[in-house]
Amino acid sequence: MSSYKIPRLASEIVKSLSDIILNEARDEILKSITITGCDLAKDLSYAKIYFTSLSDLPKETLVKEVNEASHFFRGMLSERVDMRHTPELKFVYDESIAYGEKIEKIIKELK
Repeated sequence: MSSYKIPRLASEIVKSLSDIILNEARDEILKSITITGCDLAKDLSYAKIYFTSLSDLPKETLVKEVNEASHFFRGMLSERVDMRHTPELKFVYDESIAYGEKIEKIIKELK
């Protein structure tokens, strides 16, 4: 498989999942999340989806809720992305945004 195909497909998965959440999801918890990235396995069988949320819910609850809806997302994704096999989706809370805000706060305090 060519090396450019995986990043292109990962980008397409992020765009499609964002659209599904915006237009198809009915649960308010799901509507509160934002997809930030995707790591796609080389054999396209598995995708780790990174997300963040502005919700006040604990991140463990968010991860549980989103992973319970992964079958719904996978089904909708199979209709939108042209792939022979739709990967299994595993959602992971993205800590990088909170970490970046923490570093930014520390830098501001030092100035």
